[in-house]
Amino acid sequence: MLPLYDENPHRRFPIITILLIVINVWITFQTARQTPVRQALVAFQHGFVPARLTHIGDAQPLRIRQPMEVAAGPWGQQAPQQVMLKIDLPNDSASVFGSLLTSMFLHGSWLHLLSNMWMLWIFGNNIEDRLGYVAYSGFYVAGGLVAAISQWAIDPESQLPMIGASGAVAAVLGGYALTFPWAKVKTLVFIGIPLILSLPAFVVLGTWMLMETVLGIMQIQLGAPTSVAHWAHIGGFVAGLVLMPILAVGRPPEGQDWNQETEALFQFDDPQPLSKRT
Repeated sequence: MLPLYDENPHRRFPIITILLIVINVWITFQTARQTPVRQALVAFQHGFVPARLTHIGDAQPLRIRQPMEVAAGPWGQQAPQQVMLKIDLPNDSASVFGSLLTSMFLHGSWLHLLSNMWMLWIFGNNIEDRLGYVAYSGFYVAGGLVAAISQWAIDPESQLPMIGASGAVAAVLGGYALTFPWAKVKTLVFIGIPLILSLPAFVVLGTWMLMETVLGIMQIQLGAPTSVAHWAHIGGFVAGLVLMPILAVGRPPEGQDWNQETEALFQFDDPQPLSKRT
């Protein structure tokens, strides 16, 4: 199933969501202009390589020797040639932790970018509206960090770079599923023939999460490397479920009283607002 749009109005202008999309598109445009070898180097240098975190602080750099195919000729008219990518990655804390952040803004293809930004645009504006600009920015980054750590926990010696915003976007999906479970999502569904259905968000996003979990378990059982970081998606989604109610306290939707929300959550006898919304 493919979400097309949601029927869930928002009040704030989604400036952070738009800014994230613009930054990701600009970075992808810049990297797409490079040669295939240069693109691979950028992915290894600025993507998150789990083995770097495992060996953080080692004096010796992580030696990457990765075969790759490169199209020959100016437009790839000739048969691709295989070359050996050689790169030594430093294991100092600044480089390793920095790659956790920069990896969120790199994508392997325009389709990879489109799929992530499409989901961010559909679901991110309501989470931004619910949390506010600052909290939403922190939520997005924290979700991406948890996603990367989740993938590292499953395959700590992997030397394949993890790139893409999907972990952070998965956190947005988790937060949306928890906060707006009954919001209607127009979804393209293939059941023999393509249909456009209006489905509750928890069905659409829950189905996606279930598929990712199944694929993640299969990945562990088969022990084979994959180009998709399923456990990053799972970790990001769970991070969204956990972080959303924490960051949303004191930020009720339009028409909902803050005291009622907090009283229901903590059962205060005489709740008082800790801060005012601006």
